[in-house]
Amino acid sequence: MSITAIALILTAAIAHATWNLLSKQASTAGAAFFTWLLAACSTVIYAPVIVIAMILTHPHLTGLNWVFLIGTGMWHVGYFLFLLFGYRAGDLSAAYPIGRGSGALLAATGGIVLLGERPGTVAVAGIAAIIAGVLVIGWPQRSTGDTGRTGPSSRATSLALMTGAFIACYTLWDKYAVSDLHTPPILQGCAAFAVIPIAFAPIVLRDRDRLGEVWRKFRPQIIGAAALSPLAYIMILVALSFSAVSLVAPAREVSVLIGILLGRRLLGEQGLGRRLAAGAAIVAGILAIAVG
Repeated sequence: MSITAIALILTAAIAHATWNLLSKQASTAGAAFFTWLLAACSTVIYAPVIVIAMILTHPHLTGLNWVFLIGTGMWHVGYFLFLLFGYRAGDLSAAYPIGRGSGALLAATGGIVLLGERPGTVAVAGIAAIIAGVLVIGWPQRSTGDTGRTGPSSRATSLALMTGAFIACYTLWDKYAVSDLHTPPILQGCAAFAVIPIAFAPIVLRDRDRLGEVWRKFRPQIIGAAALSPLAYIMILVALSFSAVSLVAPAREVSVLIGILLGRRLLGEQGLGRRLAAGAAIVAGILAIAVG
């Protein structure tokens, strides 16, 4: 993998873990309301950037390009819903690694099976290390003290795995859009945030009092996530435009280790030792992929 791709992935990982921390902090807001506000704010923030990019590049968009722009929005609707449901049911430092790790595994498998990518032996070993790390994080354990379970609940794990399934779907979908259909990454990366408000409008606009309450209570989290979420994904799409999805998808999960540390440092979540060990396996897998 090129140095440019690695730099994009590492920068995106910091932005991604940060906006997921903000989402976890607002997980009691109601998934539909928080997601609608996040997407609406993202659309407003990035609209001028998209207009300038369109003027400068004059992209030629066919009907198929538009199908993939709208389609990524539908995949992201499911992703955001299961992501926030998972954060409400479990810790950031557990739900985040399971969702991201399983998504990376499925996306890498899809790249090999559907797109004909062929990673080398070292890269395959790296993918296996990521799988092992995800299994360790997601495996329920009981502590010997009074705290009970240190692993995530079965509900939190199931929701995180569903999140991972949607991650794999939109990653493969968007990889084809930017590399084969040559859709500009900034358009593909922001398209979902224009579709989501339309999809959720029938739900959230029926309870505008609740919508206003969520905005007042979680405004900093909403604005922060709205700025960082598209930025993180646009950088990944730029990397995908010239790199194999079977390598980029697992490598971007370096954000898992950042998420674990944030969950412990800022949210006081437990089980740090086991999760860090699993995170180290995931990071080792990422390094193997980068080398292989």
